[in-house]
Amino acid sequence: MKIYTKTGDKGQTSLFGGTRVPKHHIRIESYGTVDELNSWIGLLRDQDIEKELRKLLIHVQDRLFTIGAILATPPEKETLKNGKPRLNIPKIADNDIKLLENEIDKMNENLPPMTHFVLPGGHQSVSYCHITRTVCRRAERLASHLFENEPFDEKVIQYLNRLSDYLFVLARKLSYDLKIDEVKWIPEKES
Repeated sequence: MKIYTKTGDKGQTSLFGGTRVPKHHIRIESYGTVDELNSWIGLLRDQDIEKELRKLLIHVQDRLFTIGAILATPPEKETLKNGKPRLNIPKIADNDIKLLENEIDKMNENLPPMTHFVLPGGHQSVSYCHITRTVCRRAERLASHLFENEPFDEKVIQYLNRLSDYLFVLARKLSYDLKIDEVKWIPEKES
């Protein structure tokens, strides 16, 4: 199988179902950013973190591939001519969102309460986690823009929203586990 097809050489690409769109189309931006997010999660997973966290991040990567497939399918192509769904994969479910919420709650139990915003950084793993969180927020913004114009399963946006919350709390947990002081954001006073 050849990797290059040359079909995108003029700035267009195909969605699931064959529809051709410009590579800058909001749908492409949406699932492209989810792909970027998935890569950042891979980098985060490669850090020296607990085995259980790695396992959860692999699960998240699986869910992000599903989200990418959903975003790459225009509404008019979701159903095949025989009436079956084009995507024969498990969709994003309530339990996927609940899993992230449970993990957030579990991590928060051991963390000191937040009294201020915290500045990202302190350790490479924490910084990667914050970068991943911001890419997740961008994916969420793009997906919500796409949703306004061409609705899809709203659980996709809910999942991305909860995932960014999870990544924020994970960054705090990594700081705590690594005994890194969180730097509180206290606005500088004018001189």
